Amino acid sequence: MPKSKRDRPVTLSKTKKKGRVHKENVVNSIRDAVENYDSVYVFTFENMRNLKFKEFRERLKSSSRFFLGSNKVMQVALGRSVADEIGSGLHKISKLLRGDSGLCFTSLPKEEIQRLFDEYEDYDFARTGSTATETVELKEGPLDQFTHEMEPFLRKQGMPVRLNKGVVELVSDYVVCEEGKPLSPESARILRLLGIKMATFKLHLICRWSSEDFEVYKEGLEDSDVESS
Repeated sequence: MPKSKRDRPVTLSKTKKKGRVHKENVVNSIRDAVENYDSVYVFTFENMRNLKFKEFRERLKSSSRFFLGSNKVMQVALGRSVADEIGSGLHKISKLLRGDSGLCFTSLPKEEIQRLFDEYEDYDFARTGSTATETVELKEGPLDQFTHEMEPFLRKQGMPVRLNKGVVELVSDYVVCEEGKPLSPESARILRLLGIKMATFKLHLICRWSSEDFEVYKEGLEDSDVESS
């Protein structure tokens, strides 16, 4: 009886024993998932929020399993070429694990998975370095949304403010951020105080594999991206 590809030993990069054991556990878990679920998807994400993603995973816990982490480790688990893939065509999945991406193993119908991913999005406050989605400018005058205790903190953020009879007041117009430019730490803090959310946590399906077929969802991917090397 031929030996299963699933049982093929894996050689991972030299690392400390604890790290190596963790990687081997991830590889084995992914290979188990290939056998236990009907299909696997590659997905990417924007503005990852760990708590929100955990909630999304919990919604699908009974029917699906997610993997995030080192793309290289996930590629090793699936196989990076026809010669070492653990299922026919799985190396195509590996080739599309790039950047901020993960794997979703599931037994749900593909229409249901597509709907869940397409519909999901959550708004949050943007972090330092994120790109501003709009220009926010505060006009000279009183800032009634801030209490007088906030005045020293606002000054530390670079805002030209003063107290006028106990009211925080801008002494001149102030641009918090400009559309298309990265947010400074000060801009991110001020936007949070203003309650302005510019980050959208979003998931995007890239492709789907099952034992019967392989589909690429994201437009712009060339056939050469998924051809075997």
